[in-house]
Amino acid sequence: MIDKNKIEKEFGFPFVKGQEGVVYFIGIGGIGMSAIAKFFHKAGLKVSGYDKTATALTKELEAAGIAVHYEENLQLIPTKVDLVVYTPAIPAEQAELVFYRENGYKVIKRSDVLQLITDSSFNICIAGTHGKTTTTTMVAHLLTSSGFGCNAFLGGISANYATNFLSSKRNLCVVEADEYDRSFLKLNPDMAVVTAMDADHLDIYGTTEAMEDAFIDFAAKVQKGGLLLKKFGLKRGKELKADNVLSYSLQNESADIYAANIRLAGGGYEFDVMLKDKLLTDVKLNMGGMHNVENAVAAIAVADSLGIEAESIKTAVESFKGGKEKV
Repeated sequence: MIDKNKIEKEFGFPFVKGQEGVVYFIGIGGIGMSAIAKFFHKAGLKVSGYDKTATALTKELEAAGIAVHYEENLQLIPTKVDLVVYTPAIPAEQAELVFYRENGYKVIKRSDVLQLITDSSFNICIAGTHGKTTTTTMVAHLLTSSGFGCNAFLGGISANYATNFLSSKRNLCVVEADEYDRSFLKLNPDMAVVTAMDADHLDIYGTTEAMEDAFIDFAAKVQKGGLLLKKFGLKRGKELKADNVLSYSLQNESADIYAANIRLAGGGYEFDVMLKDKLLTDVKLNMGGMHNVENAVAAIAVADSLGIEAESIKTAVESFKGGKEKV
């Protein structure tokens, strides 16, 4: 279970039933924002928020009892608020954000809140310019389906659970580590996965090299004794360093971990996975795309490193239904 006492001390509101803390989200419909909103709501706090348009996500939040409005109107916002959370996608001149800032409220960026939530947990952080959403969702499913358990903040909606937030009593978080705005540098991974480092968000970074530097910095944040799992063959991949490093690949045998004997099977694939010290045979993945086999190899490597039994991993992979980034 996430250490709520530590968060309570930092934010200044109680995680105690009957003593209501109030959190307001500006941009609550964002995939990352809504996951954090669900976390606070599940903890028993009073959560509400604003977004520009109604979506399936905001309707889900409303159905759960979270008030959401879609008009930038100061008459609609709560004034008794312990914490205001906003996303960088919100313009600095947005009226509600300006009001809260100018009137002394505690206003914190989404990435800072996620940092505080995960500060006292064991964290598995998946980063990459592509592949991270599916891999994060796979890891969360493998840990949940196997009974190992995790808290998960996903960048997409899991088809298995119809949500982007999972909770568990185990003090472990699976986090989609977002490179946008360098947000992933606020996380402290015990395990990290880097799926890709292709040029992206150059409006933020300026150059491809600067973006790659950020991934190198992210890898360096893996905690002492932790594990870094990186895709084999990444440009500047040799600069991604941690105490323990393993590479993975679709089927390149030069990698530490890779798939072998891949064959088509009913719209999906069956394959073996060569792990560092063992062979996992006859894994079934019921979704198309060889890139998803590679994502599964990474997720399987994470689950294996946590000591989850081979048969539990195979059962979980076979039951994985995928996810979607936009709703």
